[in-house]
Formats: sequence, C-alpha cells, structure tokens
Amino acid sequence: MSLLLLVVALGLAGAAPLEDKVCQPHSRPWQVRSSDAIVSLGEHDITVEEGTEQHIRVAAVIPHSPYRSSLHSLTLVRLAEPARFTKYVQPIPLPRRCPQPGETCYVSGWGSTIPNDYSPSQQLKCITVPIVNDQTCERAFPSDLYWSEGMVCAGQEHTDNCMYDASSVLVCDGELQGLQWHNHGCRDRANPTVYTKMCKYNRWINQWETEGKLRG
Repeated sequence: MSLLLLVVALGLAGAAPLEDKVCQPHSRPWQVRSSDAIVSLGEHDITVEEGTEQHIRVAAVIPHSPYRSSLHSLTLVRLAEPARFTKYVQPIPLPRRCPQPGETCYVSGWGSTIPNDYSPSQQLKCITVPIVNDQTCERAFPSDLYWSEGMVCAGQEHTDNCMYDASSVLVCDGELQGLQWHNHGCRDRANPTVYTKMCKYNRWINQWETEGKLRG
C-alpha cells in the first residue's frame, strides 16, 4: 500500500455556536504545517517548541495540472531530506476506496472551528463530520465554484462543518480521503465543506512515486 506523508492543498452547524475542539496532542502524527519554504512535522502547539517537531526545507512543489481550476486543487511537496518516522511523525495510507455518503470521518487542522472566525489556531483542532452526497453538495455551491468528480463534501445540519485552514485533512477509516478545497461551511453555516477527493488521485500520486520524483 502506498503511504503518503505530505500532500498539501493550497483544502452544518446546528443552531448553537460551535466551540473550538483541540485534538488530543500528537494524535494526528501525519498532520503537516507548511510555509513557502519549510514544512513542520510533529507539531501540536505552534507557539512552542515541544521537542517533537521536524522542520524540513521544501525541495520542489508539484501541482496537478490544471491547478486551482474547477477540476483540480492538489499539490505534492518533495522534501529536501527524508522525514524521520517517530511516535510523533508518521505517514498516512492513501485510500483504498472512495468515501461513502453518511460515513463518519475526521477533520484536523490549525484553523478555527467557529463559523465566521478566521483567526488561526495555536493548537491542532479536530472535528467529526459525515460525508455528504454529491447532489446535496452541488446544490450548496456558490455561483463561482463548479462541481467536479475530484470533490467530496462533508458536514451537515446539527454537526460540525467548519475548519478554517487550507491545510485541513479529511481522514476516514484511517485513510487520507480529503484535503480542504473550499471552506464553504465556514462562510455559511448551512453548507458543507468541499475537499479534494483523494481516491481519484491515487494513480497520479503513485506515478510520481514510481518515477522517483518525490524522493529526489
């Protein structure tokens, strides 16, 4: 099974306000923070050095073509040196199947989980979301965004639906199923959030791995 450590995407509340939900520290060892030139692994609280972090320079950025269109929003990152796998830094499997409507999945990232609060979070946040069927998701789309088969939506009424962080990941049954594409659920509490549907990109990712372009 192919394992993917670094995939970077440039990614319905009820009536009561949602509260921020902090992950159990280091319970998501695949989570990555990135800047233009550095990725940080093993992070939980980004305001302190906990001794678990690895900060590694980015050697190459590989966008899917066409990128940031109505069809694709996915970028791979090649590191200048290999990450060291530890208790705090681990890969996550690529999906063996696509997510199904109604399936319970988990989102994590350093964004706020409170609608219309766009401030970054100091600590990694976690929420639980259901997968939404394509028809429901497409009906909720804003006029400037078009549906594609490379998208999957999660979140519905009376559940969390927001993680305002472009590097948020969607994990279902221990597999990487989504990367935040459009945080629609953060702007309108009646809508789900859109993720890149990772099961549609296994061939593309494996092609880069096979050719050695991710390893340097």
